[in-house]
Amino acid sequence: MADDRYIVGVDLGGTSINVGVVPFGGGPVLGMRSMPTEPGRGAKSVVDRMNGMIREAMRDARREASIPESGYVGIGIGSPGPLDRASGTVIETPNLGWRNFPLRDLIANEMGLDAVLDNDANAAALGEYWLGAGKDVDSLLALTLGTGIGGGIVLGGRVYHGASDVAGEVGHMTIDPTGRRCNCGNYGCLEAYASGPAIAARAVEGLRSGVASALPELAEGDLSEVTAETVYQAIVAGDLYAKEVMRETAAFLGTGVANLINILNPAMVVISGGVTRAGDHLFEPLRGEVRRRAFRQAADACRIVASELGDMAGVIGAAATYRVERFGELD
Repeated sequence: MADDRYIVGVDLGGTSINVGVVPFGGGPVLGMRSMPTEPGRGAKSVVDRMNGMIREAMRDARREASIPESGYVGIGIGSPGPLDRASGTVIETPNLGWRNFPLRDLIANEMGLDAVLDNDANAAALGEYWLGAGKDVDSLLALTLGTGIGGGIVLGGRVYHGASDVAGEVGHMTIDPTGRRCNCGNYGCLEAYASGPAIAARAVEGLRSGVASALPELAEGDLSEVTAETVYQAIVAGDLYAKEVMRETAAFLGTGVANLINILNPAMVVISGGVTRAGDHLFEPLRGEVRRRAFRQAADACRIVASELGDMAGVIGAAATYRVERFGELD
């Protein structure tokens, strides 16, 4: 007998918001919506647009799959953290500027549906475990490279949250104690070297020192317009400096991933985010750095792969989070 239950998945990031409807038992995402986050317009504006996107996604999914009003069982929300999952509160988001923000209840009350809140990277990790690259393993680490760097840990088929819901904040591991200042206020965090904005900032520093590159032309002469995407475009065009920036990025990431592999010994590391479009220019030096730094037994047992779900990972994972929190295991 077919399961006619559906869960709304909401993936809130520093750059974009993605919303979709996921069948309870897994399957194609329905009613998918994506919009810029625009945190500068204020928290209320962000939440209002999230609620509007949920309504539109539910409306379109209802048309696509003939979902009855009673078919929606709840909403799973993935948000940058740290969070207090029990109260549904965003404690702090350096890239959104929120503090002690009751995100879960603001959405649940407006939509009239039960909701749960978890870290966006935890959700993405659970999505990859459920329906993506990790569906054949029972332990994985997922890194999401975007405005920041998020991480999620799945052990034995469940997200590991730690003693106070902060487990998985891999972007804020220190890789250089006297290094670059991070948005979190610390120095030398992985996020300050290998997030999207950090990749762009490092590239621009070289350009300002006189390095020859096609990047200024791709940015139409305005270095403030150089992004990680611009670096990727330059790599495709064969730009040697852009390739070097990506090799350095891979070395930073490899250092962090090797630390995590030595500690957690996962079967898989899944990397997601726009930077993965660099393909082998990222993954080959990343895997090489891990082999140099991690214990051989740990490195040999771990596959380092790109996300299979892409932008859908957070939405699917948010829905999976709701199912796990309210109904138990995914399997």
